[in-house]
Amino acid sequence: MAQQLADLRDIEFVLWEQFNNEKLLENAEFEAYNKKTCEMILKEARKIAINEMLPTMADGDKEAVKFEDGVVKVPESFHSVFELLKEGDWGNLSLPEVMGGQGAPGFLGSAVNEYLMGGNWPLNAYVSMGNGTAAIIAIYGTDEQRETYVKKCVSADWGGTMLLTESMAGSDVGALETTAKKNDDGTYSITGNKIFITNGEHDLCENIIHPVLARIEGAPAGTKGISIFIVPKFFVNDDGSLGDRNGIWCSGVEHKHGIKASATCSMSMGAKGECIGYLLGEENEGMKIMFRMMNGARMHTGLQGLAFASAAYMMAVNYARERVQGRDLAAGKDATQPPIAIINHPDVRRNLLWMKSYVDGMRSFFQYMDLQEALSQISKDPEEKQLAHDMFELLTPIIKSYLSNRGHDVCIQAMQVYGGAGYTQDYLVEQYARDCKIASIYEGTCGIQAMDLLGRKMGMQGGKVFMTFLGNIQKTIEEAKGIDSVKDLAVRVEKMTEKLGEAAAHLGKNAVTLNYKTAFAHSFPYLDVMGDTIMAWMLLWRAVIAVQKLEDKPKKKDVAFYEGQVKTAEFFIKTIAPTSMGKMSTIVDFSSAAIDISNDGFGGL
Repeated sequence: MAQQLADLRDIEFVLWEQFNNEKLLENAEFEAYNKKTCEMILKEARKIAINEMLPTMADGDKEAVKFEDGVVKVPESFHSVFELLKEGDWGNLSLPEVMGGQGAPGFLGSAVNEYLMGGNWPLNAYVSMGNGTAAIIAIYGTDEQRETYVKKCVSADWGGTMLLTESMAGSDVGALETTAKKNDDGTYSITGNKIFITNGEHDLCENIIHPVLARIEGAPAGTKGISIFIVPKFFVNDDGSLGDRNGIWCSGVEHKHGIKASATCSMSMGAKGECIGYLLGEENEGMKIMFRMMNGARMHTGLQGLAFASAAYMMAVNYARERVQGRDLAAGKDATQPPIAIINHPDVRRNLLWMKSYVDGMRSFFQYMDLQEALSQISKDPEEKQLAHDMFELLTPIIKSYLSNRGHDVCIQAMQVYGGAGYTQDYLVEQYARDCKIASIYEGTCGIQAMDLLGRKMGMQGGKVFMTFLGNIQKTIEEAKGIDSVKDLAVRVEKMTEKLGEAAAHLGKNAVTLNYKTAFAHSFPYLDVMGDTIMAWMLLWRAVIAVQKLEDKPKKKDVAFYEGQVKTAEFFIKTIAPTSMGKMSTIVDFSSAAIDISNDGFGGL
């Protein structure tokens, strides 16, 4: 059976039937794109991901990156595919044309990236990571900085990074020790060390542009005194050619659990010659600028979880269809009955549908966020524009945390379908599980996302944004209540939504009292059940559309697809959502045990 990374029919269902993106394409910003164009691009991305990128994925895992004399070399098989992706402008599909991008709508870029990330995440990152660097320079840079760096990063001629983390300043960015001393010519001499820098050094690009967080001498302590600087690997001459080497060097690479072909570097500035940086934006604006980049990074991390889950699930489905093992339960002890494909065994079917429910729900959730982001930028209605912006802000921590966690869970269950074979490196599901784990850790751990959700996002506009979110779910519930075949599911999701609101009110009330530590101890479980509720919403929404399509007597090939939507919603809402309801009860119960236990009580002394 041909290899798959994502269900193309399901992607098309979400893009055109659930979110009606043809309407979005009517905006002048996307006049070069119509439905047919988008479908052609998506199919070509699928072809490249499967035929060109996927064959290099295991290669990258086995070879990893090599660090020699300050130079990082990527696996040899990456070079030709990198050039193919670069020449096809696959790394900048959704960036504005003024930046050198293709100006495609975000929903298309996400759908394409689901394939490219699933095909080989490190390789795709080498091609596309300069976009984040380019974006903050385009927004905050001077005319000269924009002219010098933006299009070169967008085209992947030059790479891009973000130098944030230090050994003693990871999540606590304000504790960083990297310093910047202003020079007479307006440049800054940067001194310090950074760790865990993705693509900090590699041999695919001729230059790498590093945004670096540092504190200018005399600046305030903490995050208020942080600035951000453009630090190029090679200086750029006035005519655009490359000049001398700057004093920023890779001092080593990490040997990791997964994404081994991604260069995770330690970077040293000022230890081997002077390191010159150029201020981006104003002094002490570093955190504001960095967070502009971070929101995009968190979205992409959620997409990484979805892409890996989708690929692992599709591989598990195909394996279950092909793997013949054991007799049908109906055969009893009759040894004369032939063995059957394992997809017919009840527990395998349960496992596959468990995975499908999450993959489908996550895909819809991600596209919902893409729509909010688009409306926040192009809507002509000020109220709709602001609401979309606020909804995007509210749900960003969940996209990052929930999709990365559930994505990893799906990869683990995909291994289970393979049995012992899934635990070997003969099959890619084992690598997807390892590669996916990082998504819940970097770009802000899941615990940090939960603190952001409870501490900042839930109370936006006095809770109005969160109440609007619940109201949006209720609209789908009301529509579903009018359809006999899904009415029961709608009632169950309604109870779930009400329970979520109760848990939110309880946590919000306690978060501003002396019980605030206990409240934050429950913040991650709350984020998780909010994600579960979104899954139930998205799957119910899908089921409503599917029932309506079935009433229109679709083509025979679509009947099983639409019926599958209804069954997937039924499975999640009736077998997974009740467990989430129990978790909500534990939040309301508000145990303080995690706070009350003494440090010595954890044992290990």
